[in-house]
Amino acid sequence: MKILKITAAIFLLLSSLVARADEVLPEFSFPDIAEKTHSISEWKGKTLVINFWATWCQPCLKEIPEFVQLQTNYAKQNVQFIGIAIDELPAVMRYKNTAGINYPVLISSEWEGFNLAQQLGNSANTVPYTVVVNSTGGIIYRHAGEVKKEELVAIIAPK
Repeated sequence: MKILKITAAIFLLLSSLVARADEVLPEFSFPDIAEKTHSISEWKGKTLVINFWATWCQPCLKEIPEFVQLQTNYAKQNVQFIGIAIDELPAVMRYKNTAGINYPVLISSEWEGFNLAQQLGNSANTVPYTVVVNSTGGIIYRHAGEVKKEELVAIIAPK
């Protein structure tokens, strides 16, 4: 009986370690629309709102104007939005210029983008997919599908 309790305790300890390790933003890098590669560590120390999107995705396009507004409203509170477009560069360039996106947009291939999104909890491989990371690199929020502005504000607004 004592061995069973010890085994259970070890299992619970290992499970909690795995869960914590999974909650940390991994290092990654993608090029922007000017084809300059950016590492996510460039924004270390900020609250990050990372949004996976595509120009062919209507819910993605619907939430981007709200992200533009939120980036303006919360930039001084150390919040940084980052778009990761799982799309072709010419389509992203056209949309970014038309929509007036005021935050970095990185470009990924379908395979790389969905692979990273899966690592961040997107088991359905859907866009839009949004992740919020606190200033210490911990993932504090995940949302598949169109995120509601009020829900996002509740996560990023200083308490």
